[in-house]
Amino acid sequence: MARLDLPPGDGAEIERVWALRPEMGKAVQDLSIAVYANSILSPRVREAARMRVAEINDCLVCQRWRVPELADHGVTEELYAHVSEYATHEEYSEAERLAIEYAERFALNHKSIDDEFFDRLRTQFTDPEILDLSICVGNWVAFGRVTMLLDLDEACGVRHRTQ
Repeated sequence: MARLDLPPGDGAEIERVWALRPEMGKAVQDLSIAVYANSILSPRVREAARMRVAEINDCLVCQRWRVPELADHGVTEELYAHVSEYATHEEYSEAERLAIEYAERFALNHKSIDDEFFDRLRTQFTDPEILDLSICVGNWVAFGRVTMLLDLDEACGVRHRTQ
């Protein structure tokens, strides 16, 4: 149950909360859509990083959320199942490992992301891709935590908004 008094309605709490601040809801929705619709990252890289943030945020809805069409891009349950073991599990490419590590550091200790780590990122990603990954991870960290803090995690509206 949400920690805020939400307007009545048929939609999920995560959707109804934005009636309290519609202009902010629109901005959040636009950013979320941009992260999924306009990302230049491979779906595997993006989903591996997203899942690590979902684990760190302890968001069960985010951890369970899947887009079936991503299977066509090599996104498998195996990819999701082992993100916390990214450093040693054979499932991940070097780019995927770096994206997961970046997401983890971003969410847990952003000050640990130093020039040496950026040098490592640049072995696998262009600067536009690093910016893309940063915006994606920032979106997931921020709005995942807002969702959890306000206890809005009964359902996530991202999937239906991006269709």
